[in-house]
Amino acid sequence: MFKKNDTSLTGQILADLKKPVGSFEKKTPNNVANSNASRGNALNRHGNNSNRPNQGQRIQPQVANPGNANAPMLGFVSASNKQAPKVSSQNIPGANHAGANNRHASSGRPQAAKKRSLPVRKPSSNRKPMMQGNPAGDHLRITPLGGNEEVGRNMTLFEYGGDIIILDMGLQFPEEDMPGIDYIIPNTNYLKGKEKNIRGVIFSHGHLDHIGAAPILLRELNYPPIVGRDLTLAMIKRKMDDFETNSASQLKTIRVNTVADKIKLGKFEIEFFDVEHSVMDAVGVIVKTPDGTVIHPGDWTMDSNPENLERVTYSHLSKLPAPRILMLESLGATDTRISEKTESDMYVNLNELVSSAQGMVIIGTFSSQIKRIGKIIEYADSIGKKVALDGYSMKMNIEIAKELGYVKNFKNTQITVNEIHKHPRNKVVVICTGAQGEGNAVLSRIVNDEHRFIQVQKNDTVIFSSSIVPGNERTVQRLKDDLYRKCDNVIHSDILDVHTSGHSNAHDIKDVLRQIQPTFFLPVYGNHYMLKEAGKLGEQVGIKKENIFVLDNGNQLEVAENKARMLAQKVDTSYVMVDGLGVGDVGEVVLRDRQLLAKDGMFMIVVIIDSKTKKIVGTPQITSRGFIFVKENFDLVNATKRVVEKIIKEKTSAEVSVNWEYVKNNIREAVGSFLFTKTERRPMILPVVIEV
Repeated sequence: MFKKNDTSLTGQILADLKKPVGSFEKKTPNNVANSNASRGNALNRHGNNSNRPNQGQRIQPQVANPGNANAPMLGFVSASNKQAPKVSSQNIPGANHAGANNRHASSGRPQAAKKRSLPVRKPSSNRKPMMQGNPAGDHLRITPLGGNEEVGRNMTLFEYGGDIIILDMGLQFPEEDMPGIDYIIPNTNYLKGKEKNIRGVIFSHGHLDHIGAAPILLRELNYPPIVGRDLTLAMIKRKMDDFETNSASQLKTIRVNTVADKIKLGKFEIEFFDVEHSVMDAVGVIVKTPDGTVIHPGDWTMDSNPENLERVTYSHLSKLPAPRILMLESLGATDTRISEKTESDMYVNLNELVSSAQGMVIIGTFSSQIKRIGKIIEYADSIGKKVALDGYSMKMNIEIAKELGYVKNFKNTQITVNEIHKHPRNKVVVICTGAQGEGNAVLSRIVNDEHRFIQVQKNDTVIFSSSIVPGNERTVQRLKDDLYRKCDNVIHSDILDVHTSGHSNAHDIKDVLRQIQPTFFLPVYGNHYMLKEAGKLGEQVGIKKENIFVLDNGNQLEVAENKARMLAQKVDTSYVMVDGLGVGDVGEVVLRDRQLLAKDGMFMIVVIIDSKTKKIVGTPQITSRGFIFVKENFDLVNATKRVVEKIIKEKTSAEVSVNWEYVKNNIREAVGSFLFTKTERRPMILPVVIEV
């Protein structure tokens, strides 16, 4: 029989509940209403959490060293997926997760990696089931797998007569509520079993949101032929080899020498046209089928006074066979300002800043701004200054551009960062990555005094020659604040035209629509509200509302007999998240656990039980991560131990077999309620009971 309630322990616990513990003071009468509201909000916030007290689903922890109250946090798996084995005292390994913690302390951006095996997509029980899809058809179908509900992850499928071609394979940087995720790639479940029908993958340009997923997805799709211009193909090859040594040798490439080239991929006829963008070798794509002609500029902008080039126009595209389906990047649809910035003005300003600087010049920009970097190096050479590049991706891109002859090689001008000290400070220009405030990028390390060779001084000049990527606003603001504290000369686009965007605004979108005169208009590449606003711009220039289609990821548009219609079913475009070497193995359940741990932390109780007497050996061991600091809250820890001891005494007996799952559930519920009463927080409770 189970024991009756232990009155001495019960009395101690009741006393513990009445007195304040540590910094957690009891609410005054004036704060009762606020306390009740806070408690209600906390309960509501975790009401659907399967890992909290009073809920059905349970989390079964793996075992750590119970003797160390400050041992590193353990991993855990859902009890619904795995039955917890009985653990002996010999299976209590110490854990050291310092490497993992350091990796996730970074910004989450893809960094230069050592040579490693290519990640393999792992099956995940958390991934959404495959959607039913639409019946097969022979007419032209357009399916965005990414890029139509976010900035990034750009990938579009075109199907006709059983053949498939793909435009771009980009990655998306993680959102703020995706702790530990490195980046997100498009979901290719729809293409499983259809790999043999893929006639080629066309890459419009070399930005990561258009080529970043290529090393993973090309392998998954059995390396179909890839099409692009020289710089784009070279960047993809380098990225492939960064992921897996010699993997680029498996690529079958088709070079686009000039925009006059014409390529046939199965039943598709592919042509090209010039576009302006912030990376060299960007190209627009024309996809011709008997059902219609798709016009896709990729990313684009319009400059009224481009440097050393004639202004790009698109009126010739209006002569392509109808129906013309224009898929237009619409990131700037909400920007109604009339921009007077030109590329020529930007270079005049940059040259003036470089030449007049009293100290070192540090320019933060995107690594893909190859033309801009080359121009700065060329100007520095003309005035006798040295240039040091820093940032793996930047150095890699410039190396590729030199090999292709896109950037001149000024051997006497370029130096390495460890040679900066050999030259007068006012004769050095540093061009680096990190203008978005990425944690481990060069500019962040400089401002945090973590760079081995570069320290900012008051009379230096720091230039942000970049725009702010949507979502990075707060990070860039903090970076600017820190730089203003260290340096008197911080220049950015709010002060002076030191950057021109590679994207259009609302006026440019209307201009292009007037020039091309499409039959059907599909705004793409942006959040849903941006695409909606671009659709309104289409109506303003005379496109019928019924001929404007704002697609979500997974929507399928079919074009046949000069008509376009949205098909009923969507294909699966759920997130495929990349975390370290894992591709797709982090799903919604794991991500939700990470989010909850980030909010309220974890509280682990390890209890060692004598298998014969069913009594606790020693005392329960408590480990807290992200909830309280154990060494400063001994009263709360000791009070919690008494709650655990009471549960063990009441729910176990030496005379009968014990259901340890039942005991752990009671510990979880009792400790969860006790901790909420004392702190009004609900950490994830992980009880571990070990029989010895």
